[in-house]
Amino acid sequence: MASDSAAGEPSAPREPREGPTGRGALDRDRILRRGLTILDEQGMRALTMRKLGTDLGVDPMALYHHVPGREGLLDGITDLVLDDLRTTPGIEIPSTVGWSEYLHRLGHGMREIAQRHPRIFPLVATRPPEAPWLRPPMRSLWLVESFLSTLVSRGFTERSAIATYRVFSSFLLGHLLLEATARGAESAAPIEEPHPQSAGHVDAALYPTLASMRDGLQVDHSEQDFDDALGQIIGQVEALRAQGDR
Repeated sequence: MASDSAAGEPSAPREPREGPTGRGALDRDRILRRGLTILDEQGMRALTMRKLGTDLGVDPMALYHHVPGREGLLDGITDLVLDDLRTTPGIEIPSTVGWSEYLHRLGHGMREIAQRHPRIFPLVATRPPEAPWLRPPMRSLWLVESFLSTLVSRGFTERSAIATYRVFSSFLLGHLLLEATARGAESAAPIEEPHPQSAGHVDAALYPTLASMRDGLQVDHSEQDFDDALGQIIGQVEALRAQGDR
């Protein structure tokens, strides 16, 4: 097993050894993917910079050239998991597909993440987002931009698109956290205060729909959302009760 550098003097990073992680130069993507594997297989508490460096065959200090520390590592892994939605069939869908089919495919894509990475999904649900006014588990800027622009292009007003975003994200969060917990998820690390630079600016050139709707997204509708969702549940229970009476 690789050892840490002697007291005081940092050692030069070693070349990655051959093994399950493959061979090649150390880079951010390789670090994040190995961290993802450790989280999947061993859970949150097993992932340390020392453990990750040992698994990659490098001095743990070499990792800090690519990630700022464990918190930055967890942020990067969270982004990596969400970015997998880009390659999930059906998420980037053609304009001929209706909004209900889009929501159906997106919901199943998020569920696939929770099923594939149950120990990581609490990170998706609780990590500080790129913009702190976005809602989990859809906390990636590109994902929310895709969601809102898709609905608007299919006839939704800004107001109805934002309301759908709130309702849909609440549904996903509650259902998928329960499912991930049943599959062995642990509590995520405590949430830190977001970095000052993450709290404000969204590049309108990259995320035009998201930028235009930012003010509406920041309005707190949690009480109304809860009441609406509760009313829907009661309506479903009433339908089930009526069926049982037949």
